[in-house]
Amino acid sequence: MKKKLIAVLLSSAMIVMATACGHTASGSTETASSSAPAAAAASASAAAGSDTTAGAASSGAKTYHIGIIQQLEHPALDKATEGFEAALNDKFKGTGSSVEFDLENAQGEQSNCTMIANNFVSAKDDLIMANATSALIAAAQATGDIPIVGTSITDYVTAGVIDSNDKPGRNVTGASDLAPVDQQIALLQKVVPDAKQVAILYCSAEPNSLFQAQLAEKYLDQAGIKWKEYTAADSNEVQAIVTKAIADCNCVYIPTDNTMANNMEIVKNVTVPAKIPVICGEENMCKTGGLATLSISYYDMGYAAGEMAYDILVNGKNPGDMPIQYVSDNITPEYNPDIAKAIGWDMSVLSDLTALDTSSK
Repeated sequence: MKKKLIAVLLSSAMIVMATACGHTASGSTETASSSAPAAAAASASAAAGSDTTAGAASSGAKTYHIGIIQQLEHPALDKATEGFEAALNDKFKGTGSSVEFDLENAQGEQSNCTMIANNFVSAKDDLIMANATSALIAAAQATGDIPIVGTSITDYVTAGVIDSNDKPGRNVTGASDLAPVDQQIALLQKVVPDAKQVAILYCSAEPNSLFQAQLAEKYLDQAGIKWKEYTAADSNEVQAIVTKAIADCNCVYIPTDNTMANNMEIVKNVTVPAKIPVICGEENMCKTGGLATLSISYYDMGYAAGEMAYDILVNGKNPGDMPIQYVSDNITPEYNPDIAKAIGWDMSVLSDLTALDTSSK
C-alpha cells in the first residue's frame, strides 16, 4: 500500500512539473510532444496503482475491524456472538462499507481474556465486543479509549465497568442478559410447590452471579421459602458443592452463571439420581440438566448489542451516553421433558410450560 501511495505521489508530481514547464511568460500553455505521452502514462500508472481501499475512501466506504472476546464456548454465548455479527452484517448490507470480525475464545481463563483484550488494543481495532463478564472486565482494563460493547452481562455496574446502567459514563455499553428473577422464583413455586429450602448455586468468582443470587434471595424471602447459598470457586469444586447442597435442600436454583453453565452435566449427574429439581436461569443450562427455566433469547440480546455497535461506529454515538439495553421479548417458561421423566416429576405442574427440544443441546 505504501509503495502504491508513493507511486501516486510521484506520478502527480511529474504531471505538475510537466505542466509548469509548458507555461510561457504570457501564461499560455504549451505542451511538448515528448511530455504528453509521459504524463498520460504516469496518470494511467497512478490509476492502475490505486487499490479498492482508495476507491472506497473517495466514496466514504470503510471496512471496520471488531475484536470479539468470548469468555468460553457455550451455546448461549455462541448465540449471543451469532446475533451480534448478524446485526452488523444486516446493518452494513448495501452501504458500501463492511465489517471484519476477529473472534477469540478465552476458554474460560481470565488470563486469556486479558491477553486477547491487549492484542485487540495493540491492533487498534475500531471496537471490542466482550461476551460475558470476565471478557468485559478484561477489555475495560485494557483500554479506556476504544469503544467496548458487552453482551451476556447481567449487571454492568456490579461488574465495575460503568457508572450507571442509564448513563454508563465511560467507553463501555451493551446489552444485558438479566432475566426477570422475580418471575423465575414464581416459576420455581409453580413447578416445585413443596419447596422447603432452596439451594442457590453459583460461582463465587462471578460478581454478576452474586447479583442474581441476592435478587433470588429477596424474592424467596417474600415467598416465605427458606434458602441457602452454595458457591464454587471454580469448576473443580462444582461436584462437591452440588452434593452438599442436595443433602440440605429439596430444590436447586442456578442463575445465569458461566461456570455452572459449563458444568451442568455434573449438576445433572448429582441431582437426577437424588430426584432433586433444578430451576435454571438460562435455556441451554436447562437443556443439559435442569427441570425448568425462564430464559431470554441470547441471539436477540447479541443482535441488540450489534445494533448498538453500529450506532457507535457509523453514527458516532458515545458509549458513555448509551443506556444498557434489556431483552423483553421471547421470554418463555420452558421445561426439560427428559429430566422430568428421569426424576419422576408431576407433569401437571408443567402443563403450561413449553417442552424444550433436548436433541439440539
